[in-house]
Amino acid sequence: MGKMAAAVASLATLAADPREDAFRKLFRFYRQSRPGTADLGAVIDFSEAHLARSPKPGVPQVVRFPLNVSSVTERDAERVGLEPVSKWRAYGLEGYPGCQRHWVKQCLKLYSQKPNVCNLDKHMTKEETQGLWEQSKEVLRSKEVTKRRPRSLLERLRWVTLGYHYNWDSKKYSADHYTPFPSDLAFLSEQVATACGFQGFQAEAGILNYYRLDSTLGIHVDRSELDHSKPLLSFSFGQSAIFLLGGLKRDEAPTAMFMHSGDIMVMSGFSRLLNHAVPRVLPHPDGECLPHCLETPLPAVLPSNSLVEPCSVEDWQVCATYLRTARVNMTVRQVLATGQDFPLEPVEETKRDIAADGLCHLHDPNSPVKRKRLNPNS
Repeated sequence: MGKMAAAVASLATLAADPREDAFRKLFRFYRQSRPGTADLGAVIDFSEAHLARSPKPGVPQVVRFPLNVSSVTERDAERVGLEPVSKWRAYGLEGYPGCQRHWVKQCLKLYSQKPNVCNLDKHMTKEETQGLWEQSKEVLRSKEVTKRRPRSLLERLRWVTLGYHYNWDSKKYSADHYTPFPSDLAFLSEQVATACGFQGFQAEAGILNYYRLDSTLGIHVDRSELDHSKPLLSFSFGQSAIFLLGGLKRDEAPTAMFMHSGDIMVMSGFSRLLNHAVPRVLPHPDGECLPHCLETPLPAVLPSNSLVEPCSVEDWQVCATYLRTARVNMTVRQVLATGQDFPLEPVEETKRDIAADGLCHLHDPNSPVKRKRLNPNS
């Protein structure tokens, strides 16, 4: 309770700005917060086993969320590296109705490749970005990592879109901007959605965000999908982050919570259209280290129909070096309702450039490119 009081006191010391709403004030507070201090005393940590029984004063009650245990077979869960649903721990917030190495490697080595779209496309040719992993791996394997070393392409990656590619300019999806959605990620998403009661969920679009320690995700609402009855799934890997979940309006103060490596967030029902943001990615308290959950490789023997694959020592060396100072987040959504088509758009609208790096919503203060910051889907 002492930490909570200290955090509130620190928040009160922020210089008042009459133009600043409640969400923005907390976003700024956590952006400037000091890891390991009372600044983070009010942030909900879902990894605490006693969480649901001992809520912190002034913080929304955390409750266990019931899962549909029988909806996903142990065999299907195992295929994508998940434990049986009976072993999952799911939580919800009162007032808000509503195996990692493989997926890290997929995000860095496979999903970042063509034909998928990324922020680098605006300033580089397809030939230059085609070998993104190959061009980066030797740099990241180097033991002499210094601030003077030029950043690899992987370290310059900020976002990748999958399936129906989100247009950062028009804030829309369209049938003309589509590439096949990764089958392994689709199956993983469908199992998670089904366990949460959303049978029939179809993974149609994905946005992968690649955060450095000084990156943020601005306040926004994901409303560009045409079917809001389906959940938005978010998978986190690497360094922990502070996630802010607000209300329908920005003048409602948000709730802060940690997103650790391996955490899955499902935004559905009322929470599907709430304001949210990431003001801070937190460095590991022991320096440039990996979270403990990433230290264990996949079992040597996997089911014959497994969709997850062991990560080679060489590949993991690259991934581990990257993640010591980074966070990767996959968000998956269903764009259309069953049987629904996209509305007709003017010809000039469908031909707009979907790879506009200048419209990237992730803030990177060290980038040599001056980016206009926009919030996705807002």
